[in-house]
Amino acid sequence: MTRNLEGKVVLVTGGARGLGEAYARGIVAAGGKVVIGDLLDADGEAVATSLGDAARFVHLDVTDAESWKGAVDATVAAFGRLDGLVNNAGISASGTPVADEPLETFERVVRINLLGVHMGMHFAIPAMRESGGGSIVNISSAAGLIGMALTSAYGAAKWGVRGLSKIAAVELGRERIRVNSVHPGMVLTPMTAPTGISLEEGAFPNNPFQRVGRAEELVGAVTYLLSDDASYTTGAEIAVDGGWTAGPSIEYIAGQ
Repeated sequence: MTRNLEGKVVLVTGGARGLGEAYARGIVAAGGKVVIGDLLDADGEAVATSLGDAARFVHLDVTDAESWKGAVDATVAAFGRLDGLVNNAGISASGTPVADEPLETFERVVRINLLGVHMGMHFAIPAMRESGGGSIVNISSAAGLIGMALTSAYGAAKWGVRGLSKIAAVELGRERIRVNSVHPGMVLTPMTAPTGISLEEGAFPNNPFQRVGRAEELVGAVTYLLSDDASYTTGAEIAVDGGWTAGPSIEYIAGQ
């Protein structure tokens, strides 16, 4: 792998497992240094330890302002700067129509998946200014690109992440702080495994690839956006979804 993150320091939220862990490992493989922020202390410490001197773990609750401030301060204390933020932490809640979803469920999902992203940017931007610029990668979802039934809280939050990313990109462009969103489709992770999805070919027929993704297939998009290779890319939305948001597969349509 090209070491295109040499000298970069990146904070990754939800980095103890799943997609966040894959991003953290990809950042180190690309020559960067990473701070893993998560509520899962044991898992996060284990990932950081496995990555050696290029990684640290910090306990982070993305809904708590003081926790965010502490995570950013710990990153700068450990590695001297902050160049990148991957706002990845989130939870899933689906299967309930808008009319039936409990208000407390909606509020909890939006607080973690959208307010948490806003807080991350709020506390990371001053540190990036001190570093002379940076890159923020906000992890949205395919559900933030299309109207996906039975995902009202999750989808609304992910659409919000998409919009927030564009607003911040416009505001921060002159300061050399780039902001982009990545939109994963269905990917097998500890969060999605309970749905029964499988990596088997043909097991997810409603996208052109007819399969779900693997966590490592998201890493390239994220490391690209963090790197100077993407120096003229801001306000973009990158779907890494097997073509799901482009349209269903021919076989899926024919089977209707």
